[in-house]
Amino acid sequence: MKNPTNPLFRCFCLFIFLLDVVATRNTTVVPVNVGVVLDFDSLVGKIGWSGINMALSDFYATRVDYRTRLVLKSRDSKEDIIGAAAAAIDLIKNEEVQAIIGPTTSMQANFVINLGNKSQVPIITFSATSPSLISLGSSYFFRAAQTSSAQVKAISAIVQAFGWREAVAIYEDNQFGDSIIPYLREALQEINARVPYLRAIPLSATDGQIAEELYKLMAIQTRVFIVHMTMPLGSWFLNKAKEIGMMSEGYAWILTDGMTTLWRSADSSTIDSMHGVLGVRTYVPKLKKLETFKVRWKRKFQQDNPDIIYAELNILGLWAYDATFALAMAIEKAGTSNFHFNKTTVFGSAIDPETFRVSQNGPQIIKALSNIKFRGLTGDYNFVNGQLNSSVYQIVNVNGNGERTVGFWTPGNGLVRRLKSENTNINSASKPNLGPIIWPGDSLIVPRGWEIPRNVSKLRIGVPVNDGFSEFVKITRDPISHKATSIKGYCIDVFTAVMAKMPYAVPYELIPFATPEGKSAGSYNDLIDQVYYGNYDAVVGDTTIVANRSLYVDFTMPYTETGVSMVVPFRDIRQKDAWVFLKPLTWDLWVTSGCFFVLIGFVVWVLEHGINQDFRGPPAHQVGTSFWFSLSALVFGHRERVVSNLARFVIIIWCFVVLILNQSYTASLTSLLTSEHLEPTITDINEVLKRRGNVGYQDGSFVEEILMELKFDKFQLKKYESPEELNELFAKGSANGGISAALDEVVYTKAFLAKYCGKYKMVGPIIMAAGFSFVFPKGSPLVADVSRAILNVTQGDEFNGIEDTWFKKETDCPDHNPSTSSKSLSLESFRGLFLIAGFAAISALIIFAAMFLHEKRHILLQCHSETSIWRRIRILSMIFDQKDSSSHTSQKSQHREGSNATSVQV
Repeated sequence: MKNPTNPLFRCFCLFIFLLDVVATRNTTVVPVNVGVVLDFDSLVGKIGWSGINMALSDFYATRVDYRTRLVLKSRDSKEDIIGAAAAAIDLIKNEEVQAIIGPTTSMQANFVINLGNKSQVPIITFSATSPSLISLGSSYFFRAAQTSSAQVKAISAIVQAFGWREAVAIYEDNQFGDSIIPYLREALQEINARVPYLRAIPLSATDGQIAEELYKLMAIQTRVFIVHMTMPLGSWFLNKAKEIGMMSEGYAWILTDGMTTLWRSADSSTIDSMHGVLGVRTYVPKLKKLETFKVRWKRKFQQDNPDIIYAELNILGLWAYDATFALAMAIEKAGTSNFHFNKTTVFGSAIDPETFRVSQNGPQIIKALSNIKFRGLTGDYNFVNGQLNSSVYQIVNVNGNGERTVGFWTPGNGLVRRLKSENTNINSASKPNLGPIIWPGDSLIVPRGWEIPRNVSKLRIGVPVNDGFSEFVKITRDPISHKATSIKGYCIDVFTAVMAKMPYAVPYELIPFATPEGKSAGSYNDLIDQVYYGNYDAVVGDTTIVANRSLYVDFTMPYTETGVSMVVPFRDIRQKDAWVFLKPLTWDLWVTSGCFFVLIGFVVWVLEHGINQDFRGPPAHQVGTSFWFSLSALVFGHRERVVSNLARFVIIIWCFVVLILNQSYTASLTSLLTSEHLEPTITDINEVLKRRGNVGYQDGSFVEEILMELKFDKFQLKKYESPEELNELFAKGSANGGISAALDEVVYTKAFLAKYCGKYKMVGPIIMAAGFSFVFPKGSPLVADVSRAILNVTQGDEFNGIEDTWFKKETDCPDHNPSTSSKSLSLESFRGLFLIAGFAAISALIIFAAMFLHEKRHILLQCHSETSIWRRIRILSMIFDQKDSSSHTSQKSQHREGSNATSVQV
């Protein structure tokens, strides 16, 4: 009998079966092919391959639930560009990889990136650091490393911290080496440093070729070298530098991360050749998991590569590890729906006659990669436009058999001794914010950055030929050969004194800038151009600092006065007309004096009229007597006697005023008639421009450009070469082909005025200029030391002695400053005297009026109360006009008159 099946049991079995199917489907692992293109025979390739494998092992050990598994398809590029390209093509075409890790070098990456862009396969490199790769503009390129251009800011900060003005860049002659140079030069220019020399060293260079380049570098002044090479070529180069003595005291070497990343894996002899150098490399935060990983990596690497003894985990291995982590996370996020490749012919038959394939999952992978963020072995990890964010750089110093960290560079704080500290002044170069450094030659002294090479010839110093103003540069020549037998002058003496103040010996020779005939070979601009072209090492002479010249050469600080001034003739402004006698006094003083003569005459008449017979009589006689008496004070020839004490008081004050006024008038008139009164014919350059006059300038001077800018026509400009020729031009005048004024620098102007005392006047300076200076090539390290020496010379007594030797003292020439010439006397000078005289006269009148009214008050009291004021004034006037017989002075006057009459009768 057949047993019936339970429906519940059937349902339970069906449920178990469905769960098993779902579970089996959910635990299915999807393999994803990922290509790896590395130079497996190189140390970088071995370290990177080790990091990639350990990353996948660690990643999936903690993520067992992930459905994707990266399957590595490795290809050896054999340190060859074509080998890397062929490996990438093979992986894309035959393995259909979803991404490629690698290649090793920037040169290899250049083609592989283009390949990945067209096939939509992401290319992730952890060791190709050339900044030029960014210019390819591929959205499928991810650089899991710091670009080499990011470290130039740290290098320039080191150069600035030690005050170096120049640095020679030595780089590998390939894309890796030369791509950093524009960024390095720009970073150094921002701190006013420059790269005077560039040296590209090819990978195929022999010992002899490297030694030849090093000897060339030894022959130049610069002693700061920035080396950007890979480890094999760089260690070879530095070892040769040590052999020829360029790892000694006074040299400074700065290495980029192309070498600092790998030098801990070098042998002891290589490290010994780098003793004293500074290095820059990406800083890796010290994390606990990183220390654990280093132990594991060391054990595994030695198992896989037992023949490599000195290998150490570096930033490249960590970048390879983090890049693999990021790729595994991105592929998991991108999903497994579309790992197919479509056929295309975008590459053409030149690469493969068959069709090529384009990944359909590439856009999803690059999108996921761009959004990946995690904490990796190198710190916070994420891509911004396919690049890692700027990092902190570690500054290391090689000494002994190892290295020592001396500081860090951060984008925000610049150089800092420790990462927790802050440098409040990033651009400060006075105190380097670094730890103690042992420099090449076991020296603790910071290299100066340059030296005068021992085996070089003397500095070739160009000297201008200016026979006109021989005070500045005087060249004596042999009359037959025209060769210079001696070079002297003010500028030469100053330069000689400056060289004596230098902290070291500077051998030099003076070479006139002249033709074989001994004439000037060109203008001052032409002479300065010779420094720019390298024909001269410097220029010493009467050369002025001008803005456009400073674009091509460097000037020391000036050692003469600054400014461009105008020279004009004097003219005598003595008055020679018939009314010159009126000039000593101004019109207001004449009017005031006349008014006071009238006032004093009136006051004396009032005081003497009632008691002095000399001031009585007909009205015309009284007026004449009053004015005559006042004016006669000029010669103190009074005929009339004054009997009133008040009048005597007024006359005494008035005679004192007249005495001073008279003497002042006499002195001023004498000065006007006998002394020279000189003033400049022109006081402003615009006057010459308005009058269409001619202007002189020294031949070859930059002043010609200034005059042209002031809108002078060419025909108005007259050249001169000597003070004598300038004097002749002034003598002719503009109307006769001469000049009305001349423009020249202050030092030339003073030399001209010292030679022609009393004839000309300097007006200005009207235009500022920087004065005379010595000229050196752009960026020359001599400029700073020479400028300091100039300060020492110009602030001492020696400089005054040089000036006295070559220039006539200003005290030897008469002073013709028009501001000191005699001028008309003004009322302001005599205001006090007139106030005293006026006060005395008014006071006397008031006292007299009070006394008169007091004596005649009984008459006023007798007047009727209805009598008008005008009537009373008339009564007082009549009384005043009467002679006062009761007055003591009146009786004395009458007695004298009676005596005189008796004498006449007898």
